Amino acid sequence: MATGDLERGNGKNRGNSYNRSSSSYSLENDEKQWTSWLVPMFLVANVDVFVVVMYINNCPNNNPRLEGRCVARFLGRLSFQPTRENPLFGPSSNTLEKLGALEWYKVVHGNQGWRLITCVWLHAGVIHLLANMLSLIFIGIRLEQQFGFICVGLIYLLFGLGGSILSALFIQRNISVGASGALFGLLGAMLSELLTNWTIYTNKAAALITLVVIIAINLAIGILPHVDNFAHIGGFLSGFLLGFVLLLRPQFGWVGLKNLPAGAPVKSKHMAYQYVFWVIGVVLLIVGFSVGLVMLFRGENGNDHCSWCHYLSCVPTSKWQCGN
Repeated sequence: MATGDLERGNGKNRGNSYNRSSSSYSLENDEKQWTSWLVPMFLVANVDVFVVVMYINNCPNNNPRLEGRCVARFLGRLSFQPTRENPLFGPSSNTLEKLGALEWYKVVHGNQGWRLITCVWLHAGVIHLLANMLSLIFIGIRLEQQFGFICVGLIYLLFGLGGSILSALFIQRNISVGASGALFGLLGAMLSELLTNWTIYTNKAAALITLVVIIAINLAIGILPHVDNFAHIGGFLSGFLLGFVLLLRPQFGWVGLKNLPAGAPVKSKHMAYQYVFWVIGVVLLIVGFSVGLVMLFRGENGNDHCSWCHYLSCVPTSKWQCGN
């Protein structure tokens, strides 16, 4: 997305030569471009899971009294629940709950901690699925091409877990599903990647403003009812911190020792502030996940420790309420 079109460094210096003191040294281009295959696999997996969920949901047979009101009845058992029950064109909440939706009581008191992960692969409907998968394509493919599948895979899974933990701490009366936490984590990682690799980008201010605006708009949408903004915030914070740890790049102009003649001065591979960000990111990630998990499995309610935090997920207006 926003930083995908940024130019790195100075175009005159990005080739295969490095000039210093009127001497020319050979430099291998370290901008390795990875082939993106993991993100497309994530996309296929999410779509496949949704089809399986709809097959199990089986609106016509499992809800005989609603058979005539199932949406897209020509799809047979893949038809959707009535729009009054699910306006996103998807399964019933009961089906999502049975198949692994995030539900606080079952996680804490039912020893079903696996729901913190499975809920990331479930979606409430076609609209929900399309929105998340389009975001995954535009954000995830760019990151995988630049940093490889291992980083993106770890980031995606940890983002989803971070979003689930925060969601379970603050939303304890409803179920929650979706990859939104993981996707907001990718946005957070893009922001920290821009900050920690600041020296290699041109048009820094424009890129930063664009990315912050995109993030702000998406978080603002999260204050609407029936949207789990805590999953968004948890994923974003996890991604922002993990980006400092995994998405570190050498500063512009750095040359490996093998490319320099003996006695030539060598620049430090990373800037001092990059190491500071790295340490802060590691410490806050460990503390954040540890505190969050301990609070969750002790059965604590995050709202008891933050009386105003519920406004982060829904702000009541004259048009809607923020009940269950």
